[in-house]
Amino acid sequence: KKKKKQVEYKMGKRRMKKKKKVYKSRATPMGGGKKFKFKTFTFRGVDLDELVKLGTDDFADLLCCRQRRRLQRGLKAGPKKLVEKLKAAKKAAAYGEKPAVVKTHLRNMIITPDMIGSMAGVHNGNSFVTVEIKDEMLGHYLGEFALPYKPVKHGRPGIGATHSSRFIPIK
Repeated sequence: KKKKKQVEYKMGKRRMKKKKKVYKSRATPMGGGKKFKFKTFTFRGVDLDELVKLGTDDFADLLCCRQRRRLQRGLKAGPKKLVEKLKAAKKAAAYGEKPAVVKTHLRNMIITPDMIGSMAGVHNGNSFVTVEIKDEMLGHYLGEFALPYKPVKHGRPGIGATHSSRFIPIK
């Protein structure tokens, strides 16, 4: 005898009853077995340790076309100086502490593996926004993390928002 699948009819659609998922524990079994391994960061299939060892041209090959073109044409004096300042600030920081913030106006600077772990103060047109550079930011521009505007929080409409607001008395 073959067992038939239980079928449930709701609102004219045929739905299968789902089995409950059994979640496995991440703890190590009594016999020793495999231990839970944490996920390591990879950028386009390359580990973070290998990324830091790569040169600028090799790293550029992993990026999108616009960033690749910019890095292949070479970094100018300003961006090179910023990278050196970030490295120096990271080296000067004590173990386990965050490095000093390096202020910059270079919003179009592409984040490279050398900059990971640094703190940059990126100018947004009004003030310097502190940005902690993390591994997920590779290949992006510094300006993407320092918005030049305050995002809109929609609330009640004010005077002049609609034609009917003309008839609302001003207190």
